[in-house]
Amino acid sequence: MTGAIATRAAEVPDIVIDVQGLTKSFGGRPVVKNLSMQVHRGLIYGFLGPNGSGKTTTLRMLCGLLTPGSGHGTCLGYDILTQSAEIKRHVGYMTQRFSLYADLSVRENLEFVARVYNLDDPHAAADSAIRRLGLENRASQLAGELSGGWKQRLALGACILPGPELLLLDEPTAGVDPKARRDFWDEIHTLAHQGMTVLVSTHYMDEAERCHEIAYIAYGELLAQGTVDEVIAHAHLATYIVTGPDLAELAERLKAMDGVDMVAPFGTALHVSGRDRARLDAATKDLREQGPQVWSPGEATLEDVFIDLMSRTKDNFA
Repeated sequence: MTGAIATRAAEVPDIVIDVQGLTKSFGGRPVVKNLSMQVHRGLIYGFLGPNGSGKTTTLRMLCGLLTPGSGHGTCLGYDILTQSAEIKRHVGYMTQRFSLYADLSVRENLEFVARVYNLDDPHAAADSAIRRLGLENRASQLAGELSGGWKQRLALGACILPGPELLLLDEPTAGVDPKARRDFWDEIHTLAHQGMTVLVSTHYMDEAERCHEIAYIAYGELLAQGTVDEVIAHAHLATYIVTGPDLAELAERLKAMDGVDMVAPFGTALHVSGRDRARLDAATKDLREQGPQVWSPGEATLEDVFIDLMSRTKDNFA
């Protein structure tokens, strides 16, 4: 961070994002409904949910690009309703779609961004970003010719170039290969270790598990938040892992049973869960005792919890 940015960061309260009752509608349809959340400084905060759940709309309200229909709050200590211009000066926002210039090289894009932010030495700033993100061999390559993973790395470099205090990443690794995703997340953790706060939307469960805290939003409503362990524990899902023959047929039978709230295939096994252990045990007693499948007590996964949460919500565009 530059001296000015570090000084400003020291003045920002421990709670970087603090919003209550955010609501936003388009065409009379609510996209975000009465959303309240807090994000503490220096955390990687995962924002999860299915496509169309309101994640992008929420990010845009937080950084001042959209005005909430109702609700209030602060971002970096600034009022999201009246001080959006100040928020934009201190936030890096990486959109889902690659938004740099395809016909400029990697270096030219970074130098352009540095000039937009009036950095003292755009050339040196671009050099630093190129080295940090391992772009040396691609510095002269046109951005439009980069693969998806390298484009995302360049976009991240452009976002952090001016030294923002808060980084908003909107599904940054969608369509990126596993190695590039891991490298990207390693860099995010490095930034957080250096004191930057990161709010990242994703629908990848492995990425959610790399966050310090997560929030789950479905069709505009915030359904769960906390650490991964807290979210799983608060779901109170009793779970069995079922292996053996004829699992597809068994799954169809289970879905019709009272007391079975979720059935999901995982490779060569089924995860069978219920919100009430006694009812789940009663419903599956005969199947567990008679076989031919093998039933083993298991632990609910984050994906189990999210599938269960989705089953309880209604698509606001249905």
